[in-house]
Amino acid sequence: MNAVVQPTWTHEYITTNGVRLHYVTQGEGPLMLMLHGFPEFWYSWRHQIPEFAKDFKVVALDLRGYNDSDKPEDKSAYVMDEFVKDVKGVIQGLGYEKCVLVGHDWGGAIAWNFAYTHPEMLDKLIILNLPHPAKFSQGLRNPQQMLKSSYMAFFQLPWLPELAIQMGNYAPIEAAFKGMAVDKDAFSQSDIEAYKNAAAKPGALTAMLNYYRNIFDQKLLQENWGILQVPTLMIWGEDDTALGKEMSYGTEAYVKDFQIKYIPRCSHWVQQEKPDLVNQYMRDFLSI
Repeated sequence: MNAVVQPTWTHEYITTNGVRLHYVTQGEGPLMLMLHGFPEFWYSWRHQIPEFAKDFKVVALDLRGYNDSDKPEDKSAYVMDEFVKDVKGVIQGLGYEKCVLVGHDWGGAIAWNFAYTHPEMLDKLIILNLPHPAKFSQGLRNPQQMLKSSYMAFFQLPWLPELAIQMGNYAPIEAAFKGMAVDKDAFSQSDIEAYKNAAAKPGALTAMLNYYRNIFDQKLLQENWGILQVPTLMIWGEDDTALGKEMSYGTEAYVKDFQIKYIPRCSHWVQQEKPDLVNQYMRDFLSI
């Protein structure tokens, strides 16, 4: 077990919206719900869970299709409306009316959509390295960003992406983390093995890729977004090779109460590569 994984964390399950979802939790108090990205699972929040468990009931979810959560076989199960219903069901199922919602990558996309759908259920929103949906849509029309996002086109193919990711004992998983990270030491070999093992669970790879295969049903590409009323913090690792920093520019036009913190010399994996700084920025924002 990795040294940062605490024996005080508990693994639990909750059934909502027709799926059984696994999560790790620590702490008591107001709810802080954490949503991971691709190709991750709850473990990507390992540096945040103990920090915020001091003041919150922290719940780091395995999204549907990932790790120990259910993996519906039907591709249509992996669309934004279902993800939003999952989050609503988790909050209510845990006995809460509201939470602080934290999302990175795909978890960030879900968090943005949840905030627009159920703003009354959020105290605050924290997004890491995932642009506002309006900016995401604009960015994908930029040739430079289209090139960075070309992997999304590859993921549209049937079975071939699964085969490619499995090659060399899931070598592309290791390449995704260590290859993109500025600080290669941010990921130990046991961290990499944890991600490989999660991706290798039966049905997980196809489920994870189905998020991308439904990209045109994910509400990421529509442009008509109102002004979000939920206080929002965005944290952005500046050396993200998948999503250009420019996609974060102008977000304040879509969020009434908005802060952004850029972290230099840091990749897409911002909360794992610079955990102390991310935790400090989160804590400063939450104390306002």
